[in-house]
Amino acid sequence: MDINRENYELGLPVIQKAGVAHKIEFKESPAMPVLDELLQDEKNHGSYDFIFVDADKDNYLNYHKRLIELVKVGGLIGYDNTLWNGSVVAPADAPLWKYVRYYRDFVMELNKALAVDPRIEIGMLPVGDGITLCCRLK
Repeated sequence: MDINRENYELGLPVIQKAGVAHKIEFKESPAMPVLDELLQDEKNHGSYDFIFVDADKDNYLNYHKRLIELVKVGGLIGYDNTLWNGSVVAPADAPLWKYVRYYRDFVMELNKALAVDPRIEIGMLPVGDGITLCCRLK
């Protein structure tokens, strides 16, 4: 799901070449209402192999609360930007761009929550701005 269909269409040739287009149902919408709708139907619980999140950072923790129910045991959730320009390890008084400082607390809140969530095991891919992978254990 994405609020902009063009983002999906940009990746569609790669999706088709990989032979997985039949596994993807694109929804042009903000994520939260779609996730809440998916959670209303029990058949969706534990039915997803992989979920990738690159969305509004202030809702990352809200997404996790929903996505953990949708991904299957052994499935993965990937969160993009979890290093957030390196700001997550910077001192509190470090000079940061305004948008980086604003979203930093949300990213740090997610990182802390993932680190103690007993339902998942996490790993960090230090590529780009950081991707945290969460494997659902239970």
